[in-house]
Amino acid sequence: MFNSVGLVARFDKKQAIKLAEDLAEYLTTKGLQVCIEETLAGKTKRKEETIPLVQMKTDFIVTIGGDGTILRTCVSVPKPEPPILAINMGIRGFLTEVEPRLAFEAVDKCLKGEYIVEKCMKLAASANGKAFPDALNEVVVTHNEPAKLLYMRILKDKKPILTCQSDTLIISTQTGSTGYSLSAGGPVLDPGVDSFVLTPICPLTDFRPIVFPADSSLTIEVERPKRMLMLIDGQYSQVISSELPSVTVTRSKHETSFIRFGENFYHRLRSRLLFKGMR
Repeated sequence: MFNSVGLVARFDKKQAIKLAEDLAEYLTTKGLQVCIEETLAGKTKRKEETIPLVQMKTDFIVTIGGDGTILRTCVSVPKPEPPILAINMGIRGFLTEVEPRLAFEAVDKCLKGEYIVEKCMKLAASANGKAFPDALNEVVVTHNEPAKLLYMRILKDKKPILTCQSDTLIISTQTGSTGYSLSAGGPVLDPGVDSFVLTPICPLTDFRPIVFPADSSLTIEVERPKRMLMLIDGQYSQVISSELPSVTVTRSKHETSFIRFGENFYHRLRSRLLFKGMR
């Protein structure tokens, strides 16, 4: 039973803002408490007080946008995360579930309980004893200046396994394997494969992507230079500096949950990404 809902939308697209406004009114008539994310403050005619994502404790969240809107939401919302109903108003919208014309029908199905929940693994990253936001897609280790090499040592479960010289390393989940990692030549991971993948960008030596068990602990140590830039889902960044900068990535105890109505992973691959045109 849903009693409250959060609305998050692309704030740079009029159609997304208008749909958020219409959904807010509709959900209010259904008796739900509606929370509107603060980036929409002053952009809608609604009079509800807007709140930041970090304070959005609702029973479920509706995102109106593309994958970037989903990632922005997942980085910031309180944990454990409420399930997300994702309406596509992005360019590709691989993670989204519903086209805008079906938004109200989808909301009605949610309120009737006519849906399934897809749970997605997340990654936890830490450095120097500090924990960072979890990643739904990927943790990226790169130089803080463009076109510069990092000289790195890779440890699995605290044991050295490889050295690597490359511009960037991407550690991605099954979900993230269809994004940045795929563009860099990494494999697509079936959601049923309990794993994550390490993908290099422009390695100096012959280095192919490696798939690790999801319960592995992967540490990237940068031997030189003495600083690196860590990016999480393209939404959070942190420069790490020390004599031996390092970041450790493990499976998070948290997950992201998506509200689905029957469309599955391979349907999304066929219709939106790899195999468009194939049946």
